[in-house]
Amino acid sequence: MDIALFSPSSLFADPDGSSSEETIETHDNFVERKHQFPGTELLIREFSFHQLNANLLWPGTFAFAEWLVQHRSQIEGRRVLELGSGTGALAIFLAKSFQLDITTSDYDDVEIEENIAHNCRINGVTSLLPHIRHSWGDVFPISDPDWDLIIASDILLYVKQYGNLIKSLSFLLKSYKPKASKEVACTTGHHDQFPLIRPTFLMSWRRRIGKEDESIFFSGCKEAGLEVVHIGSRVYSISLRGDTCEFS
Repeated sequence: MDIALFSPSSLFADPDGSSSEETIETHDNFVERKHQFPGTELLIREFSFHQLNANLLWPGTFAFAEWLVQHRSQIEGRRVLELGSGTGALAIFLAKSFQLDITTSDYDDVEIEENIAHNCRINGVTSLLPHIRHSWGDVFPISDPDWDLIIASDILLYVKQYGNLIKSLSFLLKSYKPKASKEVACTTGHHDQFPLIRPTFLMSWRRRIGKEDESIFFSGCKEAGLEVVHIGSRVYSISLRGDTCEFS
C-alpha cells in the first residue's frame, strides 16, 4: 500500500481477526504466515517492518476476497490491475482460484516487487505475476493501459495521498485502450446484481477512518469527473462519469 507508516507493535495481531497464523521467521526482516482465503490457504511472507506499509495483510483483503468469490462473474475473463498490492496475497489468490489475468502494482520499491515474486513462487504460481512499480501521482509507466478492471483494498489510510491516488486512477480510467485481441461486447447476456462500467475501479474499504476523511476522497473523485457508487459490503465502484458501456 502506497506511502504509509506502520507501527511494528501491530505485526502479531491477526489483521482479519482469525485468518492468519504465524509460522516461521525466515529472516530478520521477514515473517511467514498462513492465511485462510475462500477455499484455500496461502503462505505469505510479510515484512517485519516496511516504511511504505507493504508489510502485512489488512482486513479489507479477506473481506474483498469473499466478495469477489460471491461475484466471480464480474471478474472472470477480465484483465485486472491491483493497486497497492503489498504482499501480493489477493492477486495470488485470484490468479490461483480464477486463473485471472492480473498485474500487481505498488510504490516504486524493489523490495516490494521482490517479495511479491517470492510469494508467487512459494504458493505455486510458476508464471510470476506481472508487476508495475508506480508511486501514485507520478507518470504511469504504461501510456496505453488496457486493464478493464482495477481493484484495491484498504488503501485510504493517508489523506495526504488521496490527490495522488485520484490522479493515477483518473489516468488509468481515462486512458484505457483495450487490445484488439481483448475487445469484447460492452454488454453480455448474463446479468449479476449490478452492472459495472468498462473500465472500472472496485475498492473494498474496511479500516476505520473518520467520515470526514473518507468524504475527502469521494469528493475528490467527483471533482475529477469520476462517479462513485457503493454497491454493498463496503465495496465501491468508481468509473468515469457519463460512461454507459456496461458489462455484467
